[in-house]
Order: sequence, then C-alpha cells, then structure tokens
Amino acid sequence: MTGIELKLLILLVAANGAPILARHLLGECCTWPLDGGRKTSSGQPILGSSKTWRGIVAALLLTPAVAYLLGFEWHWGMIIGGLAMLGDIIASFVKRRLGYPPSSQAIGLDQIPESLVPLLAIAPFYPLKWWSVLIVVIAFAVVVPLLSRLFFLMGIRRRPY
Repeated sequence: MTGIELKLLILLVAANGAPILARHLLGECCTWPLDGGRKTSSGQPILGSSKTWRGIVAALLLTPAVAYLLGFEWHWGMIIGGLAMLGDIIASFVKRRLGYPPSSQAIGLDQIPESLVPLLAIAPFYPLKWWSVLIVVIAFAVVVPLLSRLFFLMGIRRRPY
C-alpha cells in the first residue's frame, strides 16, 4: 500500500468512525434521523434511526481535521467525509429495501459504497489508478470490521459490527 492509499484509508476510517465517536461522546443528544422518521408506503424506514444529522456533522468536522493532519487541504477531507457518508446512506437505503433492519450487518454492502463513492470522486484529482482504488476499498472492508470489534470491546460501539 502506497502512502496516498494509506492516507485515503485513514480518511475513510475517520469518516466512518466519526458518527460512532459522536454517539459515544454525546449519548442520545442530537439524534435527529436523516429521514425524519418517515417510512415508505410499505411501512419500512427510508434509512432508519441510526442515520442521523449528528453523524453527518461529525464526519464533516472530523475528516477535514484528519485530512489537514495528513497533509491534505482541509476541503479534501470535507469532500471525502461527505461522500463517504453519502455512500453509507446509499447502503442504508438499499439495506432497508432488502429488508435489513437499521444497524444490521450486511458484509460488503456496509463497506463498499462508503469507500468506493469518495474514491471514485477524487480519483481524477489524485491520479488514482483502478488498482489503488481497489486496494483501498478492500483494505477498508477488512479494517473497519476489525476496528468495529475493537470499539465494541472498548465500550465505544454498541455492537461488534
């Protein structure tokens, strides 16, 4: 893994972990669901209660700070954090349509959109080759479940996934 690939992985992990850290630090404060609690005509949540404005704001604050510390301009962190959250929202929307309950695990679907969407968006600006994108997506899919388990053991996460 090259330096740029590792830095991008760190940014993606920061975006992914920011909502979890915000929930750990703030408890139930500011837990406004992105979908406003609305449901589809079939009664399913659009996204579910675990996708909150607090999580989006946390990712948009933490990821630019981490980007700056890694030597990127802060706005790249904002872009990566925002697009990672968009990928996460897309995954949640698909999971709800497939009948998965909020906060349930869907290996691959939980990691691929969240890492692939921002990487594809920034690839033209950081001449990332397709194999670099693939390496970071695979690394993200491996690292995030391991970190989730660690955060669970530390009492930061409610579930080990």
